[in-house]
Amino acid sequence: MRKNEYNPLRIYKVFRLLLTFYLLIMRRESLFFFKPISPNEISKTINSLGSSFIKMAQVLATRSDFFPPAYLNELKKVHDSLPPMSESEFEKVYVGEDKIFAKFDKIPIASASIGQVHEAYLKDGLKVAVKLRRYGIVERVKADLKIINFFNYLFKPLFSHYTKNSLEAVISEFSSTILKEVSMTKELENLKKFSETYKNSNIIFPKFYEDISNDDMLVMSFEEGFRFDDRENIEKFSIDIRKVIKDLVLFYVEQMLIRGYFHADPHPGNVFINKNSQLILLDFGMVKSVPNQTRLNIIALLKAANEQNYEKYIVACKNLGISAYETPTAMLAEFVEQIFAIFANDSLKKSTMQDLAFEVMESTAKFPFKLPAEAIYILRVSAIIEGLGTTYIENFNGVKDILPILVENLPRAIGAKDTLVDAIFDELEELPENLHHIKNSFYKISTGEIETNISKLQLSYFEKAINEKINSIIFPSVLVLISFFLLLVSEENSIISTVLFIIGIIKLIYRK
Repeated sequence: MRKNEYNPLRIYKVFRLLLTFYLLIMRRESLFFFKPISPNEISKTINSLGSSFIKMAQVLATRSDFFPPAYLNELKKVHDSLPPMSESEFEKVYVGEDKIFAKFDKIPIASASIGQVHEAYLKDGLKVAVKLRRYGIVERVKADLKIINFFNYLFKPLFSHYTKNSLEAVISEFSSTILKEVSMTKELENLKKFSETYKNSNIIFPKFYEDISNDDMLVMSFEEGFRFDDRENIEKFSIDIRKVIKDLVLFYVEQMLIRGYFHADPHPGNVFINKNSQLILLDFGMVKSVPNQTRLNIIALLKAANEQNYEKYIVACKNLGISAYETPTAMLAEFVEQIFAIFANDSLKKSTMQDLAFEVMESTAKFPFKLPAEAIYILRVSAIIEGLGTTYIENFNGVKDILPILVENLPRAIGAKDTLVDAIFDELEELPENLHHIKNSFYKISTGEIETNISKLQLSYFEKAINEKINSIIFPSVLVLISFFLLLVSEENSIISTVLFIIGIIKLIYRK
């Protein structure tokens, strides 16, 4: 392990960055004499801290409920791009690989926080892309996670129950993801599974060479194309960008709503287009799975949004775990309706939409929100795809442009049949089993054996309520006991004993 991973100056910079995040989330101007890092400086601080914090910033950049617009805009500017490894570090990673390649360009064509990509040729003359893991990145990431978890433990008591849970979800999911992302072997497994799962799609994935890859190096076919945000080549080759964007959205419908297995990092550097207007997807370090129940809840949420049934939309949010069990449904429905009205207004500019949306979001600070692990990356992907769309289409947004495509594909997502006849035959096949379930349910009701399942969301609410009740009783009870103890020790303590007794009784009577 390199010595500078626990360098005091670096740990202090991490402390300042995390404290800034926590102060912004709590809407506080300072803690003692510490103030948040300014918006102009925060991206510079993140880039100087390297891989772990760049990845964390990219996840947090989707949290408009956490950060004000000035900071969100700066977090969105943090790019996963770093200078290449030094020559000495490169030589430590690229050991004895000359026997594999006929030619290897030591100057990378792309350099990011986890690794860098080189152009090379195999002995048979085949052109390949070689991704090398950065030297010492595993040790650095593990050290960073220890520091992050230490400071999170220190700051955790400052937060409410729901904010605490939401932060825990972000940090837990981030920690799990980045540890997988620093393994080239894991990325190879992701690429293999992705290629097999979506082999019938019209999207191009690199071919992998497993026999010459290892945990430090991933060898893939070299896919010719240009970045999604390369406007010059888009126009030069007369690419129908609206069709390409629709293809991308449809592919993500397939990934998130139908298969439940998706590429979670589709930024412009990972999404290429070739001269034939085909999409090329690169970098499979960040691939996520969506549990089936979560997938069904997302479908219910989209259906409610399309029908503009905002109460059902909020129920779906609660089922996903985004809003708390006890959140007032009618109040949140009004908030959601305002947000949808803003983004569905064609007469508003994109910047105006965002400003109005942030104003409405400010009113939700009192609502108990929390974000489950799966939703973090779904939000991130949605924001990135919307960003790709705005590169070419003015006022492109998720409500107006993406939602209709999603809704159009909901029947596929829930496994609906193409024809009414197919659907009827399916129902007839399931009829005997359904009748058995109905009969069994009536039997359980008549014998008093009916059971009720409680969701994790409800359990979380009950846990919070019980803890609050217990805490409201423990402290005043301790005061009463101390008052009796002081009186038993000496009658001279009668005044302070009486004061403590009265305070304890008052707190017991007027506890929340």
